[in-house]
Amino acid sequence: MKTDDFDYFLPEELIAQTPLKDRSSSRLLVVDRKTENLEDKHFTNILDYLKTGDALVLNETKVIPARIIGSKEETHGVVELLLLKELGEDRWECLARPQKRLHPGTRVFFGASDNENPEETAKLTATVEETLEEGITHVKFEYSGIFLEILDQLGTMPLPPYIHEQLEDQSRYQTVYAKNLGSAAAPTAGLHFTSELLKQAEDMGVKIIKITLHVGLGTFRPVNVEDVTKHKMHTETYEITEEAAKAINEIKNNGGRIFAVGTTTVRTLETVAEKYGEIRADRGETSIFIYPGFEFKVVDGLITNFHLPKSTLIMLVSAFATKSLIFKAYEHAVNEKYRFFSFGDAMLII
Repeated sequence: MKTDDFDYFLPEELIAQTPLKDRSSSRLLVVDRKTENLEDKHFTNILDYLKTGDALVLNETKVIPARIIGSKEETHGVVELLLLKELGEDRWECLARPQKRLHPGTRVFFGASDNENPEETAKLTATVEETLEEGITHVKFEYSGIFLEILDQLGTMPLPPYIHEQLEDQSRYQTVYAKNLGSAAAPTAGLHFTSELLKQAEDMGVKIIKITLHVGLGTFRPVNVEDVTKHKMHTETYEITEEAAKAINEIKNNGGRIFAVGTTTVRTLETVAEKYGEIRADRGETSIFIYPGFEFKVVDGLITNFHLPKSTLIMLVSAFATKSLIFKAYEHAVNEKYRFFSFGDAMLII
């Protein structure tokens, strides 16, 4: 199975640069795995495909303003860090640019009010502990006060590189149910939901269940190997509470369907199911890589966005349906001028 098998043509003008004014006004392409039919709908029509006894499982991670820009000690060269994962004791795994100018012991100052004396006036100081492959760098932060409050002052939302326009309202890169801080990117399938739409689903008898996977490098790192099976996913932290595990098992045992909102939710549920043979309360790290041939144990339906060519995410949705059906759907979406990627339209696979 080759990475190039998951390539497709996408006109650049179909890459959504800004979110729609109304979250739920996006289009929805419904893909039926049994009939292989495609239906053009709007996102609010999602309710037509849910029924009493089903569940929507949401990832309630919250994006931190994870991109910070500072100056290197001595040379004052510009250094950008993208915070990926908290390692404990003020240590973080980051993507650093330019990494080649960093080495263990290097200090980077952020938010200094006096460029001539950054060590004394910086709000945040990072000391490089280790440099790894692909720009990954481990740093230890020093600061006075509360780290996340300082990050709010200094950091910006880490929008994907294919989005070139500034985001006027930072909250539009958060789901309405975002709660647990820790992601370097939004679980974008959930961006389409409004509180009102979730309430309507609940009023229909659909159970709303929340889990957490903090999105890091594993989700958006490109596949740089020819053979798909040789790709190694980076680890990301997840948690399923006792309450969520119980609710998911009750839905399954009663014949209801589990609709995963986003690929991060799929990866969390299937990680735990592979680990235990069932869903249990659990917290840990996952590097699960789902591609065609994978056997799903939990997820019955998937709400997702349109993903980048040759990405692990398009491989995941190709595993959930079939590669031929997904590429038929993508060709249809291109022809019908759907909006693609993070701020784009949605797909429901049933």
